[in-house]
Amino acid sequence: QVQLVESGGGLVQPGGSLRLSCAASRISFSIAAMRWYRQAPGKQRELVAGITMGGTTNYADSVKGRFTISRDNAKNTVDLQMNSLKSEDTANYYCFAKVFSNDYWGQGTQVTVSS
Repeated sequence: QVQLVESGGGLVQPGGSLRLSCAASRISFSIAAMRWYRQAPGKQRELVAGITMGGTTNYADSVKGRFTISRDNAKNTVDLQMNSLKSEDTANYYCFAKVFSNDYWGQGTQVTVSS
């Protein structure tokens, strides 16, 4: 079955950087719309960033200018470069793929921003 495996989470100080990566398998990756969501304790899951099959990107207002989403269709990966991290970025980050009407989720990777 389709697998989305996230990596790169961890503990970082405010102002620091992390790079998340999502490796996809058993999926038509080149035609998939890929997104990163996050969910903080007690809050709803929210869209962080997305990238279409054509490379068009979109971002939540809260991360614009700090986060960058990118994809590598040859490697079936989508990355999220996170700079200038803030405590409010602390959450579990999930990789998401949409292929036609099918939605797929990864298990998530924890990002904690704390001094």
